[in-house]
Amino acid sequence: MKRILCFAGSNKSTSINQKFVKFAASQIKGFDVKVIKLTDYEFTMYGEDVEKERGYSSELRMLHQEIADADGIIISVNEHNSGVSAFFKNTIDWLSRLDRNFLEGKKILVMATSPGGRGALSALEYTKNTLPRFGTKVIESFSLPKFYENYSEEENRIIDESLSLSFNDVLENFLRQLEQ
Repeated sequence: MKRILCFAGSNKSTSINQKFVKFAASQIKGFDVKVIKLTDYEFTMYGEDVEKERGYSSELRMLHQEIADADGIIISVNEHNSGVSAFFKNTIDWLSRLDRNFLEGKKILVMATSPGGRGALSALEYTKNTLPRFGTKVIESFSLPKFYENYSEEENRIIDESLSLSFNDVLENFLRQLEQ
């Protein structure tokens, strides 16, 4: 059975991107799905001096192993000032220092959401364009604008019918590609 690892790029305790990635995971049947929080893997801010002095932490190695064990990955990225969060960027920086091709052979679905009407599109585009540098192929992407208007936590669903249909198409295509 193919394994899918799901996480958000946010370190906020009430992250809507973590909620969104948990929603996506709940929609998947027939796969081994694991949702993690990146905040469970603590890293200092990356710097070459820190890397030389301390090396790679056990938390970094554990996260690397989670990624290595997955066939596919679903990531929901948040946006800070039209870019990905420093937290997510720092995670990518550490992982890529441990293993430049830490995403080799992984199929990726990149998602993003925000309270605003753009749905964190800048962070989504950055992530789609950056992750292939580490050996992966981004299969699909999806942005959910206006999270609080378009998603119901109580009903665990995307309320807007057009967005819901688009999300389902994206998820189904990702899962089909993962099976190949």
